[in-house]
Amino acid sequence: MKWSGWILLILMAAAPAWAARKITVQQLKDLLASDQQAKKTDAEVATELRDVELTEELTRGLMNSLVADVPGQLTSEQIYVLEARSAVLAPPADELPATPAPDAATQKAILYKAIEYATKTYAQLPNLAATKNTRRFQDNAQVPEGSVGAHSMAVPATPVAFIRYTDSTDTPVTLQNGAEQIPSAKDKTSWGANGMIALLGQGPVLNTILQEAQAAGKITWLRWETLNGHPFAVYSFAVDKKKTHYAVNYCCFPDSNQAGPMAMRGTEQVGTRGNYQVATNWKNYKATVPYHGEIFVDPDTGIIARLITVADFKSSDLVLQEDQRIDFGSVTVGGKALVLPVRSFIDTMERPDGDDGPARFNIRHTLFTAEYKNYQAAGS
Repeated sequence: MKWSGWILLILMAAAPAWAARKITVQQLKDLLASDQQAKKTDAEVATELRDVELTEELTRGLMNSLVADVPGQLTSEQIYVLEARSAVLAPPADELPATPAPDAATQKAILYKAIEYATKTYAQLPNLAATKNTRRFQDNAQVPEGSVGAHSMAVPATPVAFIRYTDSTDTPVTLQNGAEQIPSAKDKTSWGANGMIALLGQGPVLNTILQEAQAAGKITWLRWETLNGHPFAVYSFAVDKKKTHYAVNYCCFPDSNQAGPMAMRGTEQVGTRGNYQVATNWKNYKATVPYHGEIFVDPDTGIIARLITVADFKSSDLVLQEDQRIDFGSVTVGGKALVLPVRSFIDTMERPDGDDGPARFNIRHTLFTAEYKNYQAAGS
């Protein structure tokens, strides 16, 4: 095959199955209203929504305002996906306070309160236990259809070409000094081979993020934003590769160096899996990466109500995206009010077929939304 033919093949493999149409929240509202007027079915509307990408955050309040124009469960599912994927974006301009930015001295004073809070208050939280409910949404999913009867075998699943809900799990978690700990029990799930990934790293640690951002000298005023009816000062930050300790650990990807030649036969179309019949070796993707993000600070107390981190991967990495948002709220534990993680969103994009040949151009999106409940003192 000529070089031009190889180049064309690679470009075709790298191209997404569809190009998302970028729209604002208002355009989403108009679209749903128009579809309702046209009496489109739930399946038709959901299919339409799978091909859009929001340019603004779909806040919970705005999402609730769409209820009247939602025809059914499939559409609701796609709206939840839009909420999760837009979680790290700024809301529509008309949702932002018109208050002008404070002067430089006030900006610096608010930021100082935030750093003091993160390092001297949040980092001194007692050890806690909680239940974490995590919901997974994924495209190109290989969700088994199940089986009937004790002797029946699993039916091969049909790939899903757009992001859908796959499962929900409740897991016990512990927090030490406000940081969620990596589970001590060994996970025996065949991640990767089962068509799914697991995030094994600790995740963002609030006081560490603030300390690294301060050391990098790249914390700047961004805007005011309203959360739960209260104005918060929003700062952006960036930590380069020389300052970062942001570690990621994803399980798992086929190891092209150890797997047999048939193991890495990749997908020829986005949305299908490669042939891993003899791929018995799987490897974690581990890296320490630069990152940037935002913090949302109560200007009166310095309490941080939201942390956003966006990992900066290279285009050659097995993981291409990790956008994460953690929301903090007041929780009563043992009769005392503590500010703790209450909700999180993680939007990822990875190469499920590893880094071998044309198969590496297959892309999979996985979303995780989580809620924390039943906080109590650890060991109680």
